Amino acid sequence: MTIVTTAIRSGRPTGLAAVAAAAREPAFQQAWHALETGDLTGAERAIRMLLAKDPDNAAALVLLAELAARIGIMHEAEAALIRAIALVPDLADARLRLAAICADQGRIDSALAQLDAVLEGDPGHRGAELAKAELLARIGDHAGAEALYARIATTGGEDADLHIARGNLAKTTGRFEAAVTHFRAAATGGRAGEAWWSLADLKTAKIDTHGIATMRDLLARTDLSATTRLHLHFALGKALEDYGEHAAAFAEYAQGNRLRRAELPHDADAVGREVDDQIALFDADFLARRSDPGELDTAPIFIVGLPRSGSTLVEQILASHPAIEGTSELPYIPALVQDMIGRNWQRRDLRYPAHLATLSPEAARDLGRHYLAAAQWHRRTERPLFLDKLPNNWRNIGFIRLILPNARIIDVRREAMACGFSNFKQHFARGQSFAYDLADIGRYYRDYARLTAHFDALAPGTIHRVSHEALVADPEREIRALLDYLGLPFDAACLRHHENRRPVRTASAQQVRAPISDAGLEQWRKFAPWLDPLREALGPLA
Repeated sequence: MTIVTTAIRSGRPTGLAAVAAAAREPAFQQAWHALETGDLTGAERAIRMLLAKDPDNAAALVLLAELAARIGIMHEAEAALIRAIALVPDLADARLRLAAICADQGRIDSALAQLDAVLEGDPGHRGAELAKAELLARIGDHAGAEALYARIATTGGEDADLHIARGNLAKTTGRFEAAVTHFRAAATGGRAGEAWWSLADLKTAKIDTHGIATMRDLLARTDLSATTRLHLHFALGKALEDYGEHAAAFAEYAQGNRLRRAELPHDADAVGREVDDQIALFDADFLARRSDPGELDTAPIFIVGLPRSGSTLVEQILASHPAIEGTSELPYIPALVQDMIGRNWQRRDLRYPAHLATLSPEAARDLGRHYLAAAQWHRRTERPLFLDKLPNNWRNIGFIRLILPNARIIDVRREAMACGFSNFKQHFARGQSFAYDLADIGRYYRDYARLTAHFDALAPGTIHRVSHEALVADPEREIRALLDYLGLPFDAACLRHHENRRPVRTASAQQVRAPISDAGLEQWRKFAPWLDPLREALGPLA
């Protein structure tokens, strides 16, 4: 948050000056500090006191919005931001945060409107320009995003932030040499850790010994942030693994995971309880009572599983079929679930998925239509079917069946030890809190396996499972079975998926642009001596 710096730009109206003054008050600073240090109860108390004293305190309203967003009460966050903007229309921070919330909920038009409002008042606002370019990239307008990035570079120069953004876009669109150029430029700027990790995560070539020495020199410094440090540990781990130094590589991965885990806690017990509750709720009687279905559209195909399971490969294969459009990892199903939870946050007796027990047919249809409208922003062709490859939607299979009963669901499964270690050595750009501890990964995999097994038993054939290892061993057989499940004829283009030039936004962007290979199937075994916590947590699945 940059409320103060935004507000005190020279020549700004009185409203912003008042926000700046409010943000300098000790009570505001106390609330901000509590929020930034994770003391959400203390932050709420301090913010409520500020607003009790002055209900029109726009700075406090922005803090209230941030607090609400962090605990998942998105409608209250949005209401607070709208109130702040009504009081101070030029408060760019409020508009940028509101744009982010709208985008995550699939209201892309509203998000763009907020960003354009900032740029109308301040055409050179770099934060708004970067946010708009990223949003254009997210919805598949890569040419528009690159044009905007180029304009930013021309008018304001290329700093590390812009190089990282342009590098990520180049990676998505398969321009790997350009991505390397941008990430190397960022490595000398203020985001060295993220730049080195981005280079390592390209998986196009080894980082040379000079790069390894540079990262070690950086890690020897005492002035690095924890975020910079964890990126460097993951990058150095990948570099050392490429040189066969497995013990040293694991030590770097482990340190990176410890740092990330401290930033992003995970509650494995809560996930387990949610799975228990879903299994209890979704039984044959419950589904039989839902005779009035949700939105009946047949276009969506959901690809679920764990990250690093081979789901991007399946997505690339299916997106090569002339009847199927690949979109991305769409955030809209989890956003709909979180909105439902957030709107009932005062019901302490209500624990998800209990909300679904009273979901009316009308509400289910509305949710299905909301999802389809959001997904439409990502569609660029007239193909009748489209893919949503958000792996963690395995936790939302029951919800999907209620709101989109005709959607197809594909579960891509990789051998548990291989999948688990692949998650452990991957630093994810956002989320995936389970992935930074070997025992948590094992428990998460077990919960995933038992929930999908429940739905298999409840409605055999509803979910189609693809074994990553079987797909690698006999691609044509597995692809034919997959297309049969979707009711589509075989198309040889699916065997030439590596020739498909479509954008890919995941960590597998380079790998799926190459022919299928078994090179990575047994890679985890080189790290087996250090994987006992994963093996023990997996139990019989290991």
